[in-house]
Amino acid sequence: MSEQLFARVLVPGADLGTQLIEVTDGVITRLDSVDKPASDIVLPGFADLHTHGAVGGSFPSSDLAGCRAAARHHRVHGSTTLLASTVSLTEDRLLPQLELLAQLADEDEIDGIHAEGPFINACRCGAQDPAAIIDGDPELFSRMISAARGHLRAMTLAPETKHVRELVDLCAQHNIIVSFGHTDASASETTEAIAYAVQADATVTATHLFNAMPPLHHRAPGAVAAFLTAAAGGNATVELIADGVHLADETVDMVLHSVGAEQVTLVSDAMGAAGQADGTYTLGALDVTVAGGVARLTTTDGSQGAIAGGTSRVIDQVRRCQQRGLSLPSVLPAAVSGHRLIGKAERGEIAVGAPASFVVCNQFLEIARVYRDGKKVG
Repeated sequence: MSEQLFARVLVPGADLGTQLIEVTDGVITRLDSVDKPASDIVLPGFADLHTHGAVGGSFPSSDLAGCRAAARHHRVHGSTTLLASTVSLTEDRLLPQLELLAQLADEDEIDGIHAEGPFINACRCGAQDPAAIIDGDPELFSRMISAARGHLRAMTLAPETKHVRELVDLCAQHNIIVSFGHTDASASETTEAIAYAVQADATVTATHLFNAMPPLHHRAPGAVAAFLTAAAGGNATVELIADGVHLADETVDMVLHSVGAEQVTLVSDAMGAAGQADGTYTLGALDVTVAGGVARLTTTDGSQGAIAGGTSRVIDQVRRCQQRGLSLPSVLPAAVSGHRLIGKAERGEIAVGAPASFVVCNQFLEIARVYRDGKKVG
């Protein structure tokens, strides 16, 4: 079965102009230049390696139906690679949830699981429950890996947690991304942990750079400087939540220009309120209030709570960059790098012989349809 599309094709680093795209049995079989404008745009599908849910479903706590609905929401909004993120939970809650999410991965609704904690620093907990945060425990981590049945693909841990090297070794052994974050570590501590992970042949990322870590200071550069240096050297990829809430736009621009978009991966950090109206929600064991599209921990004294995940999708962040004047080819490397990080680099390509994994949209990045591994999504 064949289908033809007539669209302007944009890929990381290049505008291919108007192309006639033919897809036969899920594979791109033709890509021919056409000398006339097109109203549709085709982009590679996006990758989101850090998301906690959407449309009321929460990956850390919802049942299978709620998690499935959340995953499908992100899929139809263009995230063709998706990891479902947990939060720091007690073992009696975490292991069963990993088992549930493994079933979701078996159904191919998600591409794996990202465990954000519990081996992080409580003083940089952000919107995580401090009571569920513990020191690094390789035995518990092994039980987490078993519960996930091969679907645990990324693990957030603090560089300063106990037994960090044993945890990194387990990540390398089981092809799990080492994502350092929620940390109070110094620059030297972080650099040492990154170096060990690289030596162990593990893939290294920084969990939502700048958030849940000390701010960069010229005499106390902290983890941020270590991550930026590692990314500039090709030894790490840094997550950015480029939604205008977690980071100022100028901060996003600084990182994109200083380390290169290829060493950045845009993530939503979305929670159950993504795709929903303002209101009250939960993230793990904590109550969250969403007002004006911004999610914060609910407080009892009227004070402003910590930012509690996001309400955007990766395409929303790409659209924001476009609206600020950045070209789509310059931003796309950061929107698709997550495919490479989990071994699915072909999903970031639009080429003859590649499976159809792309997003069809208009000039305002309003999606018409999504293809993933040769199949239409939705």
